[in-house]
Amino acid sequence: MPSTIETIVSASVRLKKRRALEDMRELRHQLLGNLQSSSGIDPRPALEQVHEDLRVIEKRLEQLRGAA
Repeated sequence: MPSTIETIVSASVRLKKRRALEDMRELRHQLLGNLQSSSGIDPRPALEQVHEDLRVIEKRLEQLRGAA
């Protein structure tokens, strides 16, 4: 079963919403920065998830670039 991010990203690709994918990628990068500078919590699980989200987004952006 696909993850939530995979479902959202797939829909964006089907609709050719490259800008939406780029915005998602930028928000994930901002979240990474916030998580890395946080204190008082263990950010590792969240960091792993954000990195996985970015992997999915980047992969599908490459597919859109190839189809253009």
